[in-house]
Amino acid sequence: MAKSPEEVHPEKAFGWAARDSSGLLSPFKFSRRATGEKDIRIKVLYCGVCHSDLHMAKSEWEGFSIHPLVPGHEIVGVVTEVGSKVNNVKVGDKVGVGCLVGACHSCDDCNSDLESYCTKMILTYSTIYHDGTETYGGYSDTMVADERYVVRFLENLPLDAGVPLLCAGITVYSPLKYYGLAEAGKHIGVVGLGGLGHVAVKFAKAFGAKVTVISTSPSKKDEALEHLGADSFFVSRDQEEMQVNVI
Repeated sequence: MAKSPEEVHPEKAFGWAARDSSGLLSPFKFSRRATGEKDIRIKVLYCGVCHSDLHMAKSEWEGFSIHPLVPGHEIVGVVTEVGSKVNNVKVGDKVGVGCLVGACHSCDDCNSDLESYCTKMILTYSTIYHDGTETYGGYSDTMVADERYVVRFLENLPLDAGVPLLCAGITVYSPLKYYGLAEAGKHIGVVGLGGLGHVAVKFAKAFGAKVTVISTSPSKKDEALEHLGADSFFVSRDQEEMQVNVI
């Protein structure tokens, strides 16, 4: 007889799970594995809500969702325990966990620190871990992850504000760096001022770039210019404005 989620591992945990494709969340008792020699155990303090969480909870991406499903891949908390071979993190540190918690660690991608391209990558939730058990995300009170997938937070970085950096943040930061746009003097266009777009504006301005926001929503102009510091704002539905200023 298969063990219940609460009995699979020795460490008890509590979270919020979608039990079917309705996506409705309800209280869920489950368990986390014991802290291994390279593991870090975290008391979860904040977890972002990414739209991917909603897609997964509702089984909108065919073949990905395993229910019951505990979402959450923008996880921040405080370290409560470390394994005997953990070197870079100590109890009391503030840390985060993002979209991945595992990979094969032997392919060319993993050896190049590109685990997200590994064909055997393990997602933070709704994936089968190395030990054959399901992974559960950050809509929970505790988290355990291999130190390879844990990042330290600066002491002066507010945890609640920093949570989105673990998904939305890295999604825009990475291409800015990869394509050589993370430097002063560039002129960067940001299409859309949603979850990723607003972070892209903030990063680009921090790098010293001139930033133009292109949006379908005129109502976002004040936010872009006054709150986020963009240099200009165009409405993509206004063909005349686009013709004059962009093309």
